[in-house]
Amino acid sequence: MDAVLVGTDAYVPGLSELRRLGGSFLDALSDEGSKAAFDALSAADLIVDGIVGDRGNGGLRSPADALVDAIPRGVPVIAVDLPSGVDPDTGEIVGSHVTADVTVTFGTFKPCLFAPPAAHAAGRTVLVDVGLGNDLPERAPLRRLTRTGVAARWPVPARPDHKYTRGVLGVIAGSDTYPGAAVLAARGAVRAGVGVVRYVGPPRVTDHVILAVPEAVPGLGRVQAWLLGSGVESDETQDRGIAQALDSGLPCVVDAGALEECVRRRSAGTRPIGADGILMTPHAGELARMLGLLGHHVSRADVESRPMHHAAWLAAETEATVLLKGSTTLIASPSGWMYSQSDGTSWMATAGSGDVLAGVAGALMAAGIKAPDAGAMAALVHGVAGNHASNGGPVSASAMADAIPGVVAELLHH
Repeated sequence: MDAVLVGTDAYVPGLSELRRLGGSFLDALSDEGSKAAFDALSAADLIVDGIVGDRGNGGLRSPADALVDAIPRGVPVIAVDLPSGVDPDTGEIVGSHVTADVTVTFGTFKPCLFAPPAAHAAGRTVLVDVGLGNDLPERAPLRRLTRTGVAARWPVPARPDHKYTRGVLGVIAGSDTYPGAAVLAARGAVRAGVGVVRYVGPPRVTDHVILAVPEAVPGLGRVQAWLLGSGVESDETQDRGIAQALDSGLPCVVDAGALEECVRRRSAGTRPIGADGILMTPHAGELARMLGLLGHHVSRADVESRPMHHAAWLAAETEATVLLKGSTTLIASPSGWMYSQSDGTSWMATAGSGDVLAGVAGALMAAGIKAPDAGAMAALVHGVAGNHASNGGPVSASAMADAIPGVVAELLHH
């Protein structure tokens, strides 16, 4: 058992215990020790990363950066508190960093373990309680809903309820090019328990929706919330409907083809409803384009490297809740706090997955759930449904939608 020292100081009680157990020390700051350190890495069966703790910031310095780059492929890595080389608070990464199989963190989860891209380097996270409960903030700036938390918030109908009290969701989605987006959004909402879906779209798409979701009602009517933009292209009737919905003061889930109109209106000060009533659902490329509309030169790569920063930026500039889709989904409020949900499988990165997610969120907002909670709840249920439908292999968006009722029942009754 070898300990590689990459700095001028180390935790003395830890060194004493290692010495008592017969371990040895390799000083990577010396020429001889550096060579021995690289040799030890190449022969290791297990690597424990404790280079930087939760107060570290900035990239790794020499010789730590070179040693991290030399970790052999296939050797299991356990990180202590967090993978060294990631920013503890933002999850941003600059330069070399550890990619762990397991991260054992103490006292509480550090923000970087929930924030991409660092979250992807943490592997499986294990929390060890060391008695810090009374010293932790009551409401953390970065939060994650659990299954228990979603179950406690889920809108369960009472016996006197009927389809209109369950929530009526207006859906303006789909186009002749993307009819499936409308179908999947409507299916996601219906499978999540909405009372009524009212669908507005081109005649051919309407036929697709009614055939696939016979519960849907075509045409305008009174609604409690809107789902706008999934698969929408340039259609005069839909564009007019999106503008009216955004002016209505009703809660809105705003996706894809409606994002630009929403951002333009809210950045210009037209905000008939507050941030709790607007849930924008861009992916990284769309979020970059929305910030571009506001005069900021931002690329998709910029968003992917600093997702917390950019999601919070768009939320603040538009006074809206922003759900940034990804393998870890962030739900940012303009006040600065956010949810981070990572409940699905990588197999879910497939066409139509986001349309189903928007449908689930729309059903929740039609039932009266505020945008931040609706986004996090939808992300968890969507992720768990994807896991169930995938069972470790490829999965379609339709299968995700079909798995939702079983997931909700499982959450509520376990």
